[in-house]
Amino acid sequence: MRYKDYVWPHNPRTYTIDYERKMAAQKVPFGRYHLQDLGLTRRVMRGEGEFVGPTAYEEFKKLASVFYLPGPGPLIHPVWQAAEVYFVELRLRQEPRADYVSYAFTFWESSTQTETAIRREETSAADSGGTVSPDSTGKLHTVAAGETLWGIARDCGLDLTELIALNPQIKNPNLILPGEKVRVG
Repeated sequence: MRYKDYVWPHNPRTYTIDYERKMAAQKVPFGRYHLQDLGLTRRVMRGEGEFVGPTAYEEFKKLASVFYLPGPGPLIHPVWQAAEVYFVELRLRQEPRADYVSYAFTFWESSTQTETAIRREETSAADSGGTVSPDSTGKLHTVAAGETLWGIARDCGLDLTELIALNPQIKNPNLILPGEKVRVG
């Protein structure tokens, strides 16, 4: 998982996303009511994790320093849809030790983020592999139905951050389409 330029050494233990639609109910005479859809609100991403080992507290301090950076930034997670978010909460869940820190976090989606519905066909494992072909500037992977950027990076032996850097044309790492070319080398 990555936020701005901080990359977690391993993904948090738990994470959730809250989706919400605001609704209003107006009373109508004779015991009836009318519902009004006021639209989608921000998504709220929450999680909990631990840093363990001799540098645990130092790693937490790095995460805390990112919390203090102003403005929204990209949150990229291997499962969630990438989003432009604000880092709104970081909590210690117990007294920190040099070798163990338990923490919780909350991100809110930026109000300027537009919702993009992502629908992919489910394919069998045999059908899901894309193809890799060389070109003058390196290797290109042709995305197959059901593939994710995370999975392509794993299959090609790359770090997700490295693959994203190779492909600046990809604005949303969770939105790649079948037939799209992704540079893998």
